[in-house]
Amino acid sequence: MKKEETKILLIEDDQNLGGITTDYLTAKGFHCQWENNGESGYQAFVNDHFDIVILDVMMPIKDGFSTGEDIRGIDKNVPIIFLTAKSMKEDTLKGFEIGADDYITKPFNMEELIARINAVLKRTSNKNENYYDDVQIGKFVFNPKMQLLKLGEDSVHLTTKEADLLKLLCKNQDEILERNHALKAVWGDDNYFNGRSMDVYIAKLRKYLKGDPSVKIINVHGRGFKLLT
Repeated sequence: MKKEETKILLIEDDQNLGGITTDYLTAKGFHCQWENNGESGYQAFVNDHFDIVILDVMMPIKDGFSTGEDIRGIDKNVPIIFLTAKSMKEDTLKGFEIGADDYITKPFNMEELIARINAVLKRTSNKNENYYDDVQIGKFVFNPKMQLLKLGEDSVHLTTKEADLLKLLCKNQDEILERNHALKAVWGDDNYFNGRSMDVYIAKLRKYLKGDPSVKIINVHGRGFKLLT
């Protein structure tokens, strides 16, 4: 993956550090989007594709660990590097339990950050896919950007919510997509009424995918859903 094709989501509440880091990464050829709190960072991740997330631990509104857990709930493979001013072993362990790929303690050298980013991307490159390109689902071809699901010469134009939900299932293929994370990502809230709405959309997706018997969306009791191909 070329640097100019690498999209980085930086979530950091310190205005000086956020600005300096964004400028430095951009100057080094990366595409970097900076958000200054966990909630806006999570929404940015939901709305776009990123190759790696750099996430500050201590933030207002929504801390880095909570944000990381929510991001992991909708994409188990995207690399995450945590930033922290603390050097406590407990924080480091918690970060890795959530699924961190690396951990950097502030203050850090920018060249070290670049080295860490490149190392993490190299390790995880086989997991990284751009889900705004065509995605193979059994015999189907799904294009999230165009919101099209194709089977041979036949195609279905999905609604935005149908496409967003199917994209999340694809990102977590053969793994559990947690119900509450899917609700927050697509509907913005995991309340009862949105839950009933999501069940209707899952039923619609199952109907669309009936053309290939090997493709299934199964319920995982008490957890969520799993896309099997």
